[in-house]
Amino acid sequence: MVRLRLRREGKKKHPIYKIVAADMRSPRNGRFIEAVGQYDPNVNPFRLTLKEERIFDWLRKGAQPTDTVRSLFRRNGLWLRWTLTKRGVEETKKQAILERWHMEQAERAKRDTDRKARRAAKKKKSAAKPAEAAAASEAAAAPAS
Repeated sequence: MVRLRLRREGKKKHPIYKIVAADMRSPRNGRFIEAVGQYDPNVNPFRLTLKEERIFDWLRKGAQPTDTVRSLFRRNGLWLRWTLTKRGVEETKKQAILERWHMEQAERAKRDTDRKARRAAKKKKSAAKPAEAAAASEAAAAPAS
């Protein structure tokens, strides 16, 4: 059985993965049939380049993605497109669904950045309170001397 899976490359402690179609019996970094994408987790946000037509071709032939690769496809919207294609959804309807999904993802990203900013501000504010209390106690102790 052919699987779509990750193949580790790159330097030590700095991996870059190729997404490959390989026989499930071959080792992780062993022989593969075709490279269909690349995943770089070292940059924020992660970089994912895919050959979508080749991936769809392998999925049509029965290749099964590993859990990690399926997760990457989901985050990219490729798995949703594959599911809609498999169900036989019309192209116009598929485009509308994908457009709505992309808008939801953009909103989610905006909410996450806002939440991170609020947390950073709250953390900064709470770190400033003990410093103010220490400064106030020093100021109160200094005139008494």
